[in-house]
Amino acid sequence: MLFFSQTKTLMYMQSDMIEVKVTGCAGTIILNRPEHGNALTRRMVCQIIDALDDLYLEKAVRAIIITGAGETFCQGVDLQEAGEQDPDQSADQWGDDAADFRDLLLRMLEITKPIIAAVNGPALSGGAGLVAACDIVVAAKSASFGLPDPRYGIIAGIEAPLVCYRAGAGHGTRLLLTSKTIDAPEALLLGLFHELVETDQVWARAVEIAQQCAAGAPEAIQLTKRLLYESIGEHLETQLSAGAVMRATSCTTQAAQEGIAAFLEKRTPNWQ
Repeated sequence: MLFFSQTKTLMYMQSDMIEVKVTGCAGTIILNRPEHGNALTRRMVCQIIDALDDLYLEKAVRAIIITGAGETFCQGVDLQEAGEQDPDQSADQWGDDAADFRDLLLRMLEITKPIIAAVNGPALSGGAGLVAACDIVVAAKSASFGLPDPRYGIIAGIEAPLVCYRAGAGHGTRLLLTSKTIDAPEALLLGLFHELVETDQVWARAVEIAQQCAAGAPEAIQLTKRLLYESIGEHLETQLSAGAVMRATSCTTQAAQEGIAAFLEKRTPNWQ
């Protein structure tokens, strides 16, 4: 459990991989591994879930913002950590990792406070999944969005249902099969981003949007979010669970071993 310490209008709670601050009605979760592109480790995923739950219970917080430290929003899961795991336990570990990330995205959908993505840079793979699980997305004009997972021999199984839900099956299929990373204007056109601003204004604009949400009655806003996801929640949960199983399965293949090794060795994969 994470704890708050208060200083005037700003409160902080911090772990080793994320920082959380509360400014007025907005609670912000900062992915804080800028030297690693804010790549998600196993511990980090659990810490984000804890932070979401804490901010959900904090009455003063009316909306939650997720952003990244440095110049990247999130480049996805930490492939360095993945490449170091014990081969004898890798299948179980991949399954646990996929289930944990699925649970994070489901928690974002279930929480009845608005969640705003402040996309300050590239949002790739798992980072793209975080963006797609948010209710409102404000992004830097220099930001990007992509699902390059097949280039590492794995699939974006958990992200796929949400990307297709947000952008439509046709556009989602193209992004998933080509592994193409698109720029901010195209992501805006597809509905994956909702608003573009200058990089130094991303978080401030997200706070403004949080204040707009807070202008509504808390019960009305929470019921609205519940309404938005209740009708499709069971369907999405089934798809996310199926995607997690397929993601874990893909990670146990020889292609994944080669793809992750090639990424870590900074070379082109040799697909068989």
